[in-house]
Amino acid sequence: MYHTIRAAAYEPDPLHGPWREEMKVLRLGEELHSELTRMHTEADKKSVRPDRLPVRRLNSLLEAMAPGVVATGRNAGTDGRLPWLYAREAVPPELLAPLIGTWAAGMYRDEDDTEGAELEERLRSVDPAAAVQLPQWEAEPVDLTETLTSAGGTAEPAARLYNLLPEWIAFQLAARTFRAGGTTLHFRVESSGNGARLVSWPPQRYERRRRTWYYSACLNITVHTVPFAPRFRVHVSTQVRRWATQLEVRPYELGGTTVLLDVPLPWPGGPDRGRRLMVNSLCYERRLKTLAWRHHSPAPLVPELDIVRNYPEPAALFTHPERWINGSGDVAAGIVYHPLLGPHEVGPGLMPRERADLDAWVEEGLRPMLTRVPDLTRVTRSNTPSLLRRSGAGRDPGVRDAQLALRRRAALANTLNGGPLEVDIFWQSPETRAALLAELPKLIGFPPGELAGSAEDDIWQWRGEGIEIRVRARPAGALVDALPVSQERKRSRAARLAEAVEGRCRLAAERMDPRPDGLGVVIAEIAGKERFAAVPDSDPKHALRIAYARQGRLSQFVNLPDDTDSGLEHRARWTWLDAFRQLGAIGQPAHRVGAGIPGDLQYVALWLVRHTKKGPTRCAVRRLVAVRVRTGDGPGAIEGWDAERAEWVPYPKLLLMLSQAVEQVAGEGTDTEVPSDGEAPREGHRPGTRPDTNQSWQRETERQIRALLFQLRDRPTLLLADAANLRQCWPGLRNGELHRDMLGFGSESAQRHTLYGDDLRVVLVRDANARDEVAEWYAHDAKRGVGFAEGVWGTAETESRVFASTASKPHTVANLPKGLMKLVPTAEGRTAPGKTAWNPGQLEITVLGCLSEKALADSGREGELPDSPAEWATLAHQLRYLDEYPPLARPLPLHLARLAGEYVLPVGGKKEEGSMLSASSSEA
Repeated sequence: MYHTIRAAAYEPDPLHGPWREEMKVLRLGEELHSELTRMHTEADKKSVRPDRLPVRRLNSLLEAMAPGVVATGRNAGTDGRLPWLYAREAVPPELLAPLIGTWAAGMYRDEDDTEGAELEERLRSVDPAAAVQLPQWEAEPVDLTETLTSAGGTAEPAARLYNLLPEWIAFQLAARTFRAGGTTLHFRVESSGNGARLVSWPPQRYERRRRTWYYSACLNITVHTVPFAPRFRVHVSTQVRRWATQLEVRPYELGGTTVLLDVPLPWPGGPDRGRRLMVNSLCYERRLKTLAWRHHSPAPLVPELDIVRNYPEPAALFTHPERWINGSGDVAAGIVYHPLLGPHEVGPGLMPRERADLDAWVEEGLRPMLTRVPDLTRVTRSNTPSLLRRSGAGRDPGVRDAQLALRRRAALANTLNGGPLEVDIFWQSPETRAALLAELPKLIGFPPGELAGSAEDDIWQWRGEGIEIRVRARPAGALVDALPVSQERKRSRAARLAEAVEGRCRLAAERMDPRPDGLGVVIAEIAGKERFAAVPDSDPKHALRIAYARQGRLSQFVNLPDDTDSGLEHRARWTWLDAFRQLGAIGQPAHRVGAGIPGDLQYVALWLVRHTKKGPTRCAVRRLVAVRVRTGDGPGAIEGWDAERAEWVPYPKLLLMLSQAVEQVAGEGTDTEVPSDGEAPREGHRPGTRPDTNQSWQRETERQIRALLFQLRDRPTLLLADAANLRQCWPGLRNGELHRDMLGFGSESAQRHTLYGDDLRVVLVRDANARDEVAEWYAHDAKRGVGFAEGVWGTAETESRVFASTASKPHTVANLPKGLMKLVPTAEGRTAPGKTAWNPGQLEITVLGCLSEKALADSGREGELPDSPAEWATLAHQLRYLDEYPPLARPLPLHLARLAGEYVLPVGGKKEEGSMLSASSSEA
């Protein structure tokens, strides 16, 4: 057993002091910004924000083609006075002018591009009357560890470091080579929206099935904060970057894929090649009916700068990707792999030994400016609640299955409350029908069902112990066909999809019986989403969910089996378990934390559902969901909050209400201007939104959260929230806004959390998400052993409020050697690149509010026994465990609140009034 885990995270070393670098900084300047803005306004007369220059493409071009440029600043396209470029040395005007001129010409797209050539001439001109003044580079010392400490004690980096520091670190590491097992890896820099990446180049090769498969090591570098930490963090995560060289899709099926270009520098007298790979996006342009570079891609501009070399055209790259990844002349291009492009024989992920080796290489390259964060040690031996599989009787599979069936029956009986459960199965394959009918009685410990009526009706029933279940099976037919979405471009995509949804709803209504007297569930067998990829929006899954919810029925889906499907029984089992979860028939095992947790504690979780206009129904919506779990009320005591009626309703009713009454968000954008804890504060607002719209939405949502908290004052409550999710509507949950044992709303000062309930505790969780906000980790020991470990981890500080939760490996994950090497495979592990490596994530747990000594004293309750933050972190960790599930990604109440979002499906053209915290419908 490991007793220590190590995070792949680094922080400024206080022994080193400030990390100062002399940089060259360039601002667009008022004159050049005004001229470029004029050209942008002329070139794009439909622009929503003509004052905001589309400099993304220009930035990519400069980063790749201008030697010495390290990073670009934020918002330079809006304000010419802000820093635009950071460089190790100034880029000469004779290089900068053609780059800016080529980009300016590209703004005009298919129109006359002489404006760009004229601008280049004016930028080069020495005639003051004709010239557009190129701004001058300024020497500026930059402290790469510049830190501001919030009032709550959280260290935050200076805003520009979120972009600048990852890029600087990437170039510093790219100057070194990684050597292991006789193999040497060279790295190139790739810019990303949230930091920077290192990609080993040229790619590694893996020979399998008479073909060559290409892959690289990939390191993601990002800057983040941790609640109450005295220094900010740099996270470095590792992964395998696979390259697509065998495309098994048609051009019109390509929605968009990333392409990295390796191009030489076309400037005489300088270096032949930079250290950066140029990021582009390749897609199928439906208007032109051809493959094309997306507008922000710099690839189309490169041939304008270098007329000598041959650069890949989109169609040629799509047809011969392997030729281009190996290089044509001195130009190479790699298509980043995605499963939709076809199979790949190289497995994703790296095992702990290889990640530890890369981590040690990074640590060496960052000294002495940055140092590794301290290792974490166990804070408890109670890693799991009272699970059957951990008890003596539960180790006997037969005994355990019987006990689980008993618990499921009790949960179902509690949920059904004496009413029947009506289940409709719409099947396409007889094997799926048979598997579903066979697996249900096994799960609840009942004998095979009785046939009610004739065999043609195919109705089966089970009765006993307060449970009545009727299952009707019938062919799905046209219900599960692709949606016939109109291709009429004059109407919006949302309107055309809504028309198809309404048609499927009518068809479903014709096939269904009247509303059930009790609870109703529909299980539909449908093809996988890849079957519908050829026609956008044709997947019928969401339309069927809307249709059945209108008829008062929940819905669960199971995919068609393939020719080699040997796990049909397993999939049938999980289909039923997911249906039970939607019914609220799921129980939380008793915790094993200790006497410090109140016996009548209730759990409440908040989750923000956010869909943009790219969402499942092409409608933007924001919806806050609240779920309550009361374990003391017996199994199945799961409810959702109906703010319209100000009452808790059963979880199934919450799901149906969410599907029936949803406000749509006005305007194009749905994101608030609250930044993540891995990026700088934003300025301005998103195009297509009004600043006051987001602010009023935040105020109203915060008001309802406060009202809900006051309603929970009758008993001890643990409030659970995912900080990365909820800070979009509750900015007070940003790390820089947090205070121990206090809650902040809006512009008001933070107040004692006990004002919202004498026995209220507040726990925030956060995972890595798409921004690597929580660092990767691995367990290790003094003998250089590395691996995985399960438990709750923390530092030696007695006042610590931040903990790490790591779960056990699911039984579905292959048991691979921890020392498996994929980047530098050994002679004994030649097939190692083909293995899929899995690493459990770290869930960060912050005990924001508890009854600490200070909180008790501030509440006038001196003398009471204070809480132990470690115990409440342990409780949140144990809430991830259930008897019949692999460890959940989040505590059960949050898991249920998040999955409730599957029913938030607004239909275009419809807008209903209602609360933002929940939906209300008289028929729900």
